[in-house]
Amino acid sequence: MSPIDLLLRLAIVLEHHDLAYLITGSMASTIYGEARFTNDIDVIIDLPESKVTDFCNSFPSDEFYVSVPAAVEAVRARRMFNVIHNASGLKINVMVASSSPYDCSRLQRGRSLPILTDRSVSYASPEDVILKKMEFYQAGSSEKHLRDIAGMLKFQGKSIDTAYLEGWSKSLGLDAIWLEIRDRIRQNESGQTTD
Repeated sequence: MSPIDLLLRLAIVLEHHDLAYLITGSMASTIYGEARFTNDIDVIIDLPESKVTDFCNSFPSDEFYVSVPAAVEAVRARRMFNVIHNASGLKINVMVASSSPYDCSRLQRGRSLPILTDRSVSYASPEDVILKKMEFYQAGSSEKHLRDIAGMLKFQGKSIDTAYLEGWSKSLGLDAIWLEIRDRIRQNESGQTTD
């Protein structure tokens, strides 16, 4: 199974159960920016506890590993759980949406984008992908997140809603990282080197 096959399967399951979702993370940053290989599909789902078992059972145990008790606990705690394709090792990181103003905002701003000629998938907006990448960078300082952000800013250009980015950066405590990213871009554009 390829990452695209798994993405399609996930989208079919989510639509079958009428669950609001957004593909985010590196799969989304690749759509909006520079391509980068990833074995993971990051998805945020508005997943009520009443639908957890049906969602998990949509991934048959002879093909996938998913723990219903772990998924129920994740929904109650509003955190992440995994669905793993046994043969390929591909993983779906299911992030359970909270009722926070930010999660509500990003779920409303999703974009339906084609991945094949006859199929579309709901992706997080580029601004929201950037914000989450900044959160991940803040948590672990992995440079790959900054590279993904730079690629998205380069390819999306003036279509990026910088007012939205700056507003949520401040609200989420990410404004220092946003300033660092902007400084790096300016330095790269002017041909200066960074340490």
